[in-house]
Amino acid sequence: MLISSYNQKALGDVMIIYVAPDVKEQSVVTKGNFTRIFDPETDTTLGYNVAHVSDILGPINQNGQVFLTEEQVSTLNQALSDAGFEPELKADLTPKFIVGYVESAEPHPDSNHLLVTKTRVQDGKTLQIVSGSPNMQADIKVVVAEVGAMMPDGLIIWPGKLRGVESDGMISSGRELKIPGAPDRPGALILPDDYEVGTPFDFNKAQTLFS
Repeated sequence: MLISSYNQKALGDVMIIYVAPDVKEQSVVTKGNFTRIFDPETDTTLGYNVAHVSDILGPINQNGQVFLTEEQVSTLNQALSDAGFEPELKADLTPKFIVGYVESAEPHPDSNHLLVTKTRVQDGKTLQIVSGSPNMQADIKVVVAEVGAMMPDGLIIWPGKLRGVESDGMISSGRELKIPGAPDRPGALILPDDYEVGTPFDFNKAQTLFS
């Protein structure tokens, strides 16, 4: 997994790279332009901060999530190696916002407002996703932010548990997806029937949903 973000106005010419969820205790080591953040107990890399990243990748003319190509990841790995780190980054080109179909929505065993869904996504795969959306039910098409997605507000979706039940992804609202005109209230975005389950969610097409 590899998630990258860039905000020159807020952070300068620094790319933030995430490869694993945060842990409570973290350590850092800096070599050259790279700062490695890792779990000191397991020596597992959590991510990197890359200073002067435009000197490595060229100009980056966007803010927010940056989708790195395989060639860009290879360039970063070479720079990591030159700085004395392991070239461990792996490109992740899999779409993360997917049209899903809620096959079932059952009561959570330890909550009176959460539902445990079985939601079909890419390649016929079914995910267990816990949802607190007040309009959640079976037999609807929704937008699933899969593990590894970065939401428009910067939230990263990792595997987790809600009240003790595993949840691998998030069924999103129009508000959470920052779709223009979406109502400012909780509730899953229920998609029309012409959206195809398992396909990447088209943010441009979605702008017509509330027009």
